[in-house]
Order: sequence, then C-alpha cells, then structure tokens
Amino acid sequence: MNEFSFRRLDKDAENEIRELFVSVFTREPWNDDWSDVRQLQLYIQDLTGQGNSLTFGLYEGKELIAVSMGHVKHWYSGTEYCIDELCISPFKQGKGTGTLFVSEIEKACKNMGFIHLFLLTDDDVPAYSFYKKLGFHQMPHNVAFAKKLS
Repeated sequence: MNEFSFRRLDKDAENEIRELFVSVFTREPWNDDWSDVRQLQLYIQDLTGQGNSLTFGLYEGKELIAVSMGHVKHWYSGTEYCIDELCISPFKQGKGTGTLFVSEIEKACKNMGFIHLFLLTDDDVPAYSFYKKLGFHQMPHNVAFAKKLS
C-alpha cells in the first residue's frame, strides 16, 4: 500500500523541488531547456522564497512526487492561490496521483480561507484536459500577453 503525505514546503525542500521540476518539464510535451543551473535555481527561489509564496508537496514515503509552487493573491472577491507551476513525477502520472494532489491542495486552501485556485496552462498539453476533468474552467475573457524585449 502506498503511503502518501501532503505538506506545505519551505526553502529546505528546494533541492527536491528542483530535481522533480526538471524531471517533468525537460520531457515531452514541454521540452524546456533548464540546463542553466543558476537560472533554474533563481526561478525556483522566485516561486518559493517570496513573502506571499505558497508551495505544497506530495510525498510517497520519503520521495517528493508532486509539487505546486504559487503565491497568495488578495483580490477584491477574496483570497486566491495562484499556481505558477504544478508538476507530478512522470512515473506517477496517469495513476490518480495528480487528482489526489489537487484534492489535497483544494482542502488546504479552503482551510486557509481561500476562495479560488487560479492557474495558466497551454491548451495543447495533457495538463489542459487534466484540469478540465478536475472542474477547472477556462476563463472566457482572459488573454495572456507577452512581449519580447530586444
């Protein structure tokens, strides 16, 4: 029987988080190039080391198998957990681990008095249908913009 534990993570888990993050996002369908170790370290610190950062992890035994890194946002309608990155070990995907993890995140956030979970994802990756299956809905009038600085 698998023994899972869900917990809030802090900066002490940074190495575990980096290892899991790279194992997920350097593979299909993302194929991100995280070979710049310093840039990766800064990115993880950006997500986990700010005053409003909120990071959750799911462990199977002593192994971190899922992580959610985001921040708390106080909005006019109430407090939200904005998930910047969520990843599940490639070896645990498709086995209910992600569903369990998001369910635990929802419970923790409700207990903290939050009213929404918010996240962005691409519409051409498996995460899109995963989030829809879990009851997330696409916001009809929101658009993500970016501008490359030359």
